[in-house]
Amino acid sequence: MKKFNIRKVLDGLKEQASSSVSSGQSGAPENNLMHETLQSENFQLCKTVRHGFPYQPSSMAHDPVQKILAIGTQSGALRLFGRPGVECYCQHESGAAVISLQFLINEGALVSALADDSVHLWNLRQRRPAILHSLKFNRERITFVHLPFQSKWLYIGTEKGNIHIVNVESFTLSGYVIMWNKAIELSSKAHPGPVVHISDNPMDEGKLIIGYEAGIVVLWDLKSKKADYRYTYDEAIHSVAWHHEGKQFICSHSDGTLTIWNIKGQGKPFQTITPHGKQPKDGKKPEPCKPILKVEYKTTRLGDPFMILSGGLSYDTVGRRPCLTVMHGKSTAVLEMDYPIVDFLTLCETPYSNDFQEPYAVVVLLEKDLVVIDLAQNGYPIFENPYPLTIHESPVTCCEYFADCPVDLIPALYSVGSRQKRQGYSKKEWPISGGNWGLGTQSYPEIIITGHADGTVKFWDASAIMLQVLYKLKTAKVFEKSRNNKEDKQNTEIVDEDPFAIQIMAWCPESRMLCVAGVSANLIIYRFSKQEITTEVVQLLEVRLQYEVNDMESPPEGGGGGDRDLPTPGAASPSPQTTGPPTHPSTSNTHVTHTVRSTPLKQSSGYQVELVVQLVWVSGEPPQQITSLALNSSYGLIVFGNSNGLAVVDYLQKTVLLNLGTVELYGSNDPYQRQARSPRKARQPAGGLCDINEGSASEDRCKSPTSGKLSFSMLELCVFSPCVRVLYLSVLSSTVLLSVCPPRGANPLDHRDNSFSRSRSSSVTSIDKEAREAITSFHFCETFARKGDSAITPCLYVGTSLGTVLAVALNLPPAGEQRLLQPVIVLPSGTLARLKGSILRMAFLDNTGTFLPPAFETWYEPNAAGADSEERDKARKRRPVSVSPSTSQELQESQYAVVCSEKQAKVIALPSQNCIFKHSITETSFVLRADVVQMNIGNCVACFCANGHIMTLSLPGLRPLLDVNYLPLTDMRIARTFCFTNLGQAMYLTSPTEIQRITYSQETCENLQEMLGELFTPVETPEAPNRGFFKGLFGGGATSLDREELFGETQAGKASRGLAQHIPGPQGLEGMKGAASGVVADLARARIALDERGQKLGELDERTAAMLASADSFGKHAHDMMLKCKDKKWYQF
Repeated sequence: MKKFNIRKVLDGLKEQASSSVSSGQSGAPENNLMHETLQSENFQLCKTVRHGFPYQPSSMAHDPVQKILAIGTQSGALRLFGRPGVECYCQHESGAAVISLQFLINEGALVSALADDSVHLWNLRQRRPAILHSLKFNRERITFVHLPFQSKWLYIGTEKGNIHIVNVESFTLSGYVIMWNKAIELSSKAHPGPVVHISDNPMDEGKLIIGYEAGIVVLWDLKSKKADYRYTYDEAIHSVAWHHEGKQFICSHSDGTLTIWNIKGQGKPFQTITPHGKQPKDGKKPEPCKPILKVEYKTTRLGDPFMILSGGLSYDTVGRRPCLTVMHGKSTAVLEMDYPIVDFLTLCETPYSNDFQEPYAVVVLLEKDLVVIDLAQNGYPIFENPYPLTIHESPVTCCEYFADCPVDLIPALYSVGSRQKRQGYSKKEWPISGGNWGLGTQSYPEIIITGHADGTVKFWDASAIMLQVLYKLKTAKVFEKSRNNKEDKQNTEIVDEDPFAIQIMAWCPESRMLCVAGVSANLIIYRFSKQEITTEVVQLLEVRLQYEVNDMESPPEGGGGGDRDLPTPGAASPSPQTTGPPTHPSTSNTHVTHTVRSTPLKQSSGYQVELVVQLVWVSGEPPQQITSLALNSSYGLIVFGNSNGLAVVDYLQKTVLLNLGTVELYGSNDPYQRQARSPRKARQPAGGLCDINEGSASEDRCKSPTSGKLSFSMLELCVFSPCVRVLYLSVLSSTVLLSVCPPRGANPLDHRDNSFSRSRSSSVTSIDKEAREAITSFHFCETFARKGDSAITPCLYVGTSLGTVLAVALNLPPAGEQRLLQPVIVLPSGTLARLKGSILRMAFLDNTGTFLPPAFETWYEPNAAGADSEERDKARKRRPVSVSPSTSQELQESQYAVVCSEKQAKVIALPSQNCIFKHSITETSFVLRADVVQMNIGNCVACFCANGHIMTLSLPGLRPLLDVNYLPLTDMRIARTFCFTNLGQAMYLTSPTEIQRITYSQETCENLQEMLGELFTPVETPEAPNRGFFKGLFGGGATSLDREELFGETQAGKASRGLAQHIPGPQGLEGMKGAASGVVADLARARIALDERGQKLGELDERTAAMLASADSFGKHAHDMMLKCKDKKWYQF
């Protein structure tokens, strides 16, 4: 029975009442709203591709024929890499760590062994690999897996020391088992430990070498089912490697030694080497070193063999980085790595183990990187990695995603970014070059921008489901480097570990203007230029963005006149030659977080600093972190806000236009009864308020930054009264004081909003008591500033954490030179709407439902000279012009404002300001990210909720079109990095090192199968090495083994039933249903059906041919019999 909910009934009655009131106010335009083109059939949610370095890698494998690489992780993920641009992500359902990977070389299949003692066979011949078979061991723990080349029998070593054999075609266990007590000597009473190595003799497939952890190595004869030789060493074994001739093998041990053994000399090792141990002169054993975790022994036809090992360093090398050691002849090269080594593989020319290996590269898997070393060049240079594996080079703190960018943007970023590339890489091509690219139909440019903890900003080309770094910007270069002196050490208690971390980014793709806000409450505005310049003085604006309710309720000490609250014009100096910060009685304790460079700054082509805005400490209290940011290149304005208020900056004139507390935006119509904060709370640092929507102080870096001194041109600004707004405008070395009265005709809140404010939740009421109303959202637009306006004007819409949307009118001078001479007038214009929860997103539609983007300026070269400068001036004079409503439209609504908060979405008709549509997005959760996005055939609102639901709503009707429970919020990183963008694309940081891209577009889902790359390509297997005449005549070459006969059920019998459980994977049509969808799925099903039909027709042809042959044979025999008996009489029979 459906549960009755009285709240929903009341909400429905309230919504009906509000809609009836709004329709009565606005006449009848709502009945003539535009037709909505988007339907629920246009939306489908699916993952597209995952980029970045595999998080917490645990194992690796390489197919030398297909030239593809597989990496397994501790969370059960599989990442497959081919040529640059060919990547694939798979996930084991159990989520257990991948402990071993084995390719079926050149077969398009992969075997994975997990820590939960399961073994899986993956089919790589389809664009999205799927599991064909699984085998779950019940009694024994898997420790090692080995699959010989061109064999279908898989050896599985266990913790008990036993070895089981699995047929990879049927994934069934063989009855042939090598028990540990038969492998070791009968006289030995101790258990040899888990199996750490299994491999067959390169020259004799019937001989298997087994390494046990305790130090015992056994050469097992598969045919006779007994041990031929046993080799014992008093140190634990970590790995074993064969010489290609099969007469020697090498072991690595826990004391940092390598032992080389002859297979027929089982007493002592042939040679013992301690690569990093100090050799004592008296002939004693060298000092023990750290364990050698892995060794590989590779031979060359013309030179000395390679011995490559990880670990084995001396214990006295404290603090030394992890190393990979390459021993070649008499030379030993120690290659330091940035991170601990997880595994390494040597890439060789041949897949055959019984031939000269000819190694040419080493793939080293580190905890946070993938390195490929060129063995063929002197000095062992590394290859330049073409994969996007450096996303986590510094931790990602924020992301932005832009689809359908200007076509010239990616080439421009690539051209300046190509000059940043490091030198000294190997000159050879990247050796992992398998697979083929997909045939995608998407051609629009896509760009992802990531902000990082060290202050860097990276631009990525994300077009056609690929990812490639374009350009890297280091914002920390703007500031002075901190010196580790005594003063700094004294301040270490309040210094954040990442003071330059990027918090928010605002970017205009058309003008290429960029603004970044850091955790230390600073903003840097950048212009894009293709020319190098040297900036003598970095322009700096210093802003005191502090507002408290008790400031207006009680006058400062020494008198209570309103005139005394106003600073004098001399309190701020616009002169660029100012060498120190202006002083003011109320700011005797002013600090800044970073010191801007005092020396000339050489800026290479790319993004160059235009202006730095710095919030300062006031009266010992640090500035609150910036919670919202917006940029408009057409207006030349930057606006930012935090929990104190907002500031509008004119970056063309380098001035602050507006600096207001949030309460002052309401004027005399403040709907909230605010209480002054207690002095103790006023002294609290900014921790916990860095992101209003996240509510977690531990995830973000919000500690108080250090103080410093400034020596640049500054403009300072303070606001002391809610009734008088003081604006300082710097105009050619003169200071203009503007006194702006409270807005006339500020719209009083209607009775519906008042009743709503009284019914707010307890959490919002607590915010009221704290008198904290943060600025959470901005939107520049050309719309109606006030109710009933007849013409549109440039405006700034402001959203707050209490769900209020306020309008600010902008009076801009004409474009061109006048824009740089005349002041910009900024005037708050009243309240537009109120919603439940913090305002997240605002957008505007015209009366046909078309999305109205903010005005923008096209990009021009800022450092151009001559004819180029004329083009620049022409470009600067152009500004997009919005058409005012005609006389026939004046009686109707000509624009619609779309506002989305944490709880609701509203569509408001302008200029009547009537709410015509309202939708409650969630009651029990809250929205983390909302965007108004453009699809191919319409617009919609896309939302991601904290309960994991992804939803889309139609515009302007706010009808639910999609609601999928996709991803529960398990980490604040997801909330911080989730982004929607146009054309049905979205992304988030699924781990600290990986970006997951998803789509909510049905069209993209249907085409996804063709867009993905192919991992498997038909390649001929190289020929086996020639045995030679004498080896073929007298023996001594490689001998083969009939494993089918030896391990088959006929000779080996059946395996124990309870040992392992076989789990068949999705196959045939069922597997294809899960692998594809839509039209692609239908085509795939039809293709499979045709294949099956063709196969059946082929079988029918074979049967028909057999019947014809049988009939011919029968006819021939009948004819012969007739000839034989033709002349005989009846009595002769």
